[in-house]
Formats: sequence, C-alpha cells, structure tokens
Amino acid sequence: MSLKWRLILILILAAAALGIDLYPKIPLKMGLDLVGGTHLTLVADMSRIEDKDKTDALESVKQIISRRVDLYGVTEPVIQTSAGNGTYRLIVELPGIKDVNQAVSLIGQTAQLDFREDQTATAGAASYNFIPTGLSGKDLKKASVSFSQSAQLSGQPVVDLEFTADGGKKFGEITSRNVGRPLAIFLDNIPLTTPVVNEPILDGRAVISGNFTSQSASQLAIQLNAGALPVPVTILEQKNVSATLGADSVAKSIKAGLVGLAAVMLFMIVLYRVNGLLADLALVVYGLITLAVYKLEPVTLTLPGIAGFILTIGMAVDSNILIFERLREELKTGRPDKIALELAFGRAWDSIKDANLATIITSLVLLNPFSFTWLNTSGLVRGFALTLFIGVIISLFTGIIVTRTFMRIFLAWRKQ
Repeated sequence: MSLKWRLILILILAAAALGIDLYPKIPLKMGLDLVGGTHLTLVADMSRIEDKDKTDALESVKQIISRRVDLYGVTEPVIQTSAGNGTYRLIVELPGIKDVNQAVSLIGQTAQLDFREDQTATAGAASYNFIPTGLSGKDLKKASVSFSQSAQLSGQPVVDLEFTADGGKKFGEITSRNVGRPLAIFLDNIPLTTPVVNEPILDGRAVISGNFTSQSASQLAIQLNAGALPVPVTILEQKNVSATLGADSVAKSIKAGLVGLAAVMLFMIVLYRVNGLLADLALVVYGLITLAVYKLEPVTLTLPGIAGFILTIGMAVDSNILIFERLREELKTGRPDKIALELAFGRAWDSIKDANLATIITSLVLLNPFSFTWLNTSGLVRGFALTLFIGVIISLFTGIIVTRTFMRIFLAWRKQ
C-alpha cells in the first residue's frame, strides 16, 4: 500500500475515533469511585441448607446475582461474599445506579428454576414452544459435575442431576412422554440449557452431557443449584453512595494526567525535534482511538483504570524512544536517511515486541478473563488490567504503524 493511502486511512480512522469521542449519545461509563451508585448488603437464609452445602449455596447465590447485574446493564460491579459466625452475606456495589428500589427488586429475588417441555407439533422443528411442566427448582435436590464413564463420552465432563422423591416421579413422567424431544431448563425465565431426552428416566437421577469443558460444566451446575437450593436473600442495608473520590479529587487526577502528558510531549520535541513532533502526533491518534474503544467496549473507568491508560501513554512513547535512538545509531554509521529509518524500525522491533508481550501477559493475568478463583477477582484491579491491555495493543499500532508512516512521509517531503 502506498504512503498516500496509508496516511488517508490513518486520518479516516482518527476522524472516526474523534467523532465517537465527541458523540454525546455514547457516554463513557464511570466506576463507583468516580460517579457513585448503589450499595446493597444482602443476607442469605441458610436455615434450610445442610452445613456441607452452605459454601456452594452462597457461591450459587453470588452467581445468580452476577447474572442479574449483567442483565441490568451494569459493568464492573463489585460483588463479594462474606461468611462468619453463622451469617452469610453478599455485598453488591453498582456504579451509576441511582434507583435503589429498582436494583433491590431485580437483585433481591430468590432464583426461579423450572423445567419446560416443547409443545410444537413436530419433533425436531426449527422453533420451539416451551411450556412449564410443573417441575421446578424445589424438586431438584442438587446438581454436580462428574466425568462420564460411558464408552461414547469416556472422561468428558457431565452435569449430574439428583431430584427429590416427588421430583423424581414428576421427572419420570415428563421424560417418558418426551423421548427424542428437548426438555428446556429455565432460570429466571431465561433458558440455561436444552438437552434432548434420550430415554425415560425413572430413578430420579439424570445426566446432562454435551461438549462441556470442566469450567462450563461447573458453571452450569452452579446456575442450576442457584435455582435448586432454597436460599432466599433479604436486604440488610441499601443506600446510595456518592463518588468516593469526590469531584475535586477527580479533577486533580485529570489535571495531573494532562500535565504529565504535556511534559512527555514537550520532552519528545526538545530531545528529538521533528521526529519527536511526529511521535506526538501519533500519540494524539493513540488517545483518540483509545477513548473511542473505551466508549464502544464499553470500559468502566475507575481511578485505577485511568492510571492504566496514563501508563500506556508512557509505554507508547517508550517504543518511539527505542526507535529514535536506534535511528541515531544508524545515521552515525553514514547510512542514507531512508535505509537508516527502515533499519531502525526493524531492529528496534524485537525489543518493543518482547517488552509489550510481557506487559500483555501481565495484564491478562490481572484481568483473569476466565474468572479463575485462584487469580485476582477484584473489579478495580481488573479495570486497571483491561485499560492496560487495550492501551498496549493500540500503542503498538500507533507506535509502529502510525509513527512510521508519518516519518516516511516527512522524509519523502523533505527530499522533494
């Protein structure tokens, strides 16, 4: 692709990003520390749960509340569990939510699990018409994960269902009349899974098989238990909370970031002259694209998230410094400007790649995208990691592609 078209594409991308940045109907999402929101403390009633199941029950309640919060449209909520002295609590913080009553009505409900059968005339139809069977969460004793011993699914994760005595009878009748047809399981009126009944199941124990991983099978078991275990929650405390940092602290943080950015841009111009100015222009493109991604993702900005963004600005400049210092070395050997420029970018790439790859790996560990329990699960830390990850990826593009295009064009213009 010619330099002219590369420049046009970069300008189009920057203009599109600027349009998104200035478009008021796509606002930036702010975290609880910046805009405040709703704080709820809930108590789980474990009186009907056996001691050995209480920890799993609390985790099930947490999962269903997290699911409801996702449906509510809240990003980066803080949902924590607390157990001690026979009390089981959940602390829920919802940034940007001002209507406490609406949040309570959604989150404070006991999970409703039910089984539904298909009433379409033809088995295997393209669409289904599921109706309740009368089999519900109170009839399901427990769901758990095991590994199949059958020849067809040997070693694969499956989800075991164990019904109560009354539930087992209902399930036997339902499966007997639905052999070869789907039997859907709904949680809060949303389908979780739609397994097909292979044969009548009369002993009150069923197995859901499929292309499960250990994690996906465990997730389904937790969701089923959320509706099977009778764990009602009550609101112990509910309140609106103001931004923990306050408007003055936020303004000072933004001011500090702008001062730091201006100092970095001035440093680049003083040290590298025209090349530094071109790097600063690439940095402006970086800022526009990053802000647009934050809006489109959307990323919930907390103060740690803003810190991650500012950190990636420094990393974007760091890449350019490596390139410019390498360029100086190539020019000292007497190489022509064009050759020295290409060699500088090529030879600096290995160092830039390794440094940024290490940062990407670190950010993914902190982000914990698969929600491993043995890694970080803090919303604020994940917010920092997400902005860091996005920033590093975009800085690689602007530091290598955009800056290089600007420098090539300037070099061609100077030789005219």
